[in-house]
Amino acid sequence: MDLLDAHLVPAVDGVAFGLLLFVVAAGLSLAFGTAGVLNLSHGTLYAIGAYTGAELSDGTWGGLALGLAAGTAAACVAGAGLSAATAPLARRGHLAQALLTFGLALIGGDLLIQLFGADELPVRVPEALDSSVTLLGHRYPAYRLCFIVMAVLLAAGGTWVLTRTRMGAAVRAAADDPQMLAATGRNPRAVHTGVLAAAGALAGAAGVLGAPIIGPGPGTSENVLMLSLVVVVLGGLRSLWATFFAAIAVGEVQTLGVSLAPDLAPYLLFAAMAAVLVLRSRFAEPATAHGPGDGPATDPVARLRSHLAGRLRRRTRGTPGTAGAPKTSGAAEASGAGASAAEASGAGRTAEATGADRPGTAPREHGSRVPARIGRLPGGAAWRQAAPLLVLLVVLVSLPALLDAYSISLAGSALALGLLAVSVTILTGYAGLPTLGQTAPFAVGAYATANLADAGWTVGPVQIVLSAFAAAVLSAVVGPAVIRARGTTVLMITLAVGELTGAVVNQLKSVTGGADGLVGFPATRALWGGAEMLEESQLYNYALVVAVVAVSVTLLVLRSPAGKLLTGTRGAEARMRASGHPVGRYLLVAHICAGALAGVGGSLMVTVQQYLSPADVGFEIAAFALLAVVIGGTTSVIGALLGAGLIVATRDWVAGSWPGHGPLLLGVLFVATVYLLPRGLAGLRGGSGGGSGRPPEAPATGDRPSPAPATNLAGKVSP
Repeated sequence: MDLLDAHLVPAVDGVAFGLLLFVVAAGLSLAFGTAGVLNLSHGTLYAIGAYTGAELSDGTWGGLALGLAAGTAAACVAGAGLSAATAPLARRGHLAQALLTFGLALIGGDLLIQLFGADELPVRVPEALDSSVTLLGHRYPAYRLCFIVMAVLLAAGGTWVLTRTRMGAAVRAAADDPQMLAATGRNPRAVHTGVLAAAGALAGAAGVLGAPIIGPGPGTSENVLMLSLVVVVLGGLRSLWATFFAAIAVGEVQTLGVSLAPDLAPYLLFAAMAAVLVLRSRFAEPATAHGPGDGPATDPVARLRSHLAGRLRRRTRGTPGTAGAPKTSGAAEASGAGASAAEASGAGRTAEATGADRPGTAPREHGSRVPARIGRLPGGAAWRQAAPLLVLLVVLVSLPALLDAYSISLAGSALALGLLAVSVTILTGYAGLPTLGQTAPFAVGAYATANLADAGWTVGPVQIVLSAFAAAVLSAVVGPAVIRARGTTVLMITLAVGELTGAVVNQLKSVTGGADGLVGFPATRALWGGAEMLEESQLYNYALVVAVVAVSVTLLVLRSPAGKLLTGTRGAEARMRASGHPVGRYLLVAHICAGALAGVGGSLMVTVQQYLSPADVGFEIAAFALLAVVIGGTTSVIGALLGAGLIVATRDWVAGSWPGHGPLLLGVLFVATVYLLPRGLAGLRGGSGGGSGRPPEAPATGDRPSPAPATNLAGKVSP
């Protein structure tokens, strides 16, 4: 009984907190599950309601009602505007939506701070609710009990609307079969806008009513968004009641869990989120899925029949006189072409499914294995491919002579972020695994270098190798959970991994310094017997040499047969599995290598900055790395480096001339990139994107492509 008395108040607090999260998560679930929009600005919609309600609150019932009406209406309008903003991205997948809405969140957060100030606003509730009542012998705030009742009524009302009314039927139809909805005379676009407006209204109402519980202030929107994502993942998208109970569980972990097990509570939420996602990817989503209908037949006889048919078609195409024969239609030809490419690849050799030769090479006869360029010097196409690399290298080498010390330091930080972005390129563009979790191996590499330096291991190559190894070990541990998932599920799993790493960073103070970070460790020496590097130019030159070596090795691997096999797993995974390729092994190796590269980037960041804080390895850095990849083109290594440089310049250099508006500028960069560079900087050049080591025509979205065109293992898409 004493235990119950001691934890009764935290338990009831958990119910109130969970119900607040439920109201927010219900809107997020509605936006994602029904409208198909992955809205990372949903926390900002909550903040709009919270700030508006707090500003209008005056301790009277009229002030509360006015704040509720104004806050709900403002967030509703913002939700409708979000519908218009995401409409052009309907066919580009959830990755573009995530980046756009994250940029809008940065813009909205900066505008809210400019309007209401950077301090947390006080909230004044009516006097009747600003008191306490007796609950099982304990005094408890009356407002929170009132909020519990309102949230339960909202859950019941929302379930009734969705399941028992024509409006709810239209909403469900818009999610399941928009064509059928249009056939009934309703406009799916109007329903889509109404759903996002309703989701915004829910978030705004939650912000107004929840402001006394989670007050408006810096960090509120991000905290609410992360917890709401956990609720949506745990509860799923099919039932409001499942979301309701998941929200209660999350609320209890955040309050009662902290009271009972303060050391474990920070890990429980995102560990549970990752576990649920991994289980769903294993049991609800085939490991070979790329899209509807893009998987091998589960019947072995059907698979054998398809294989024999593919061999027959290849022989038919290979005989003289068939070059002008009409193509077979649709999926049969794609399947045959893909199977041909997968089989011809063997143990690392790739052949183009359609028999087309690579750009810049002489035509080959069918069956010939001898390249036409043996014995020749590199032609014009080869030099065009190498030109961007050479130009970029010349510019980077000349920077110390052109910039001041501060700008040189920023350039070094950009190189570190660039290596992180290149690791994201490997996973997103080549392996087809869009990630928000590469800050995990990045953090491991960074903290490994800082602790090695503190222990006296100050030689740069030693730090690089050990940091890369530690990051690779982490990637090997979490890799099996990541590589089986696809599309948005990968984003959510990697987000959970990144947040778990952030929790470890904040809790393991003996290694990471906690929220204070690490500073004061010895500087790095470039080589054995060398002096410590203290000047910005020395640190930059060291970072440049390491980055050049790392990027060169990456490009060599990506342009090798191993890199082309990795590209094949993205474009034709089901066909490669059917031909016997160990696709899971390829993806795991890619995940480990990308983690090692991220660890090298983290090591460089610590060496250049000479300090380390949790903000350097947080969710925002993961979003920046993903944005850098999109800026450059999802399969362009050079583009990722340029994107990282643009982000660092915007965040630290341009924002320096407009103090306090760094998030606004970055948000504008996010939005402009999504709209103006759908294929990145590499897409502006057209053709092969020379020198980037990338296959042309890579998909720009986070989801794996559906099997419309026939894709060969070299990463090229047949017209």
